[in-house]
Amino acid sequence: MAASKTWRRLKGENQLPKVVAGVIFRDGTEVTASPDHRAA
Repeated sequence: MAASKTWRRLKGENQLPKVVAGVIFRDGTEVTASPDHRAA
């Protein structure tokens, strides 16, 4: 109970299910798969 006094609420707690599911985040934003636009 003493430790719980210093706990902070996580920012973006609504994103936790995505993290568990394996979604990739970069700099706090969700990375969506985009097709490569490289020249052949």
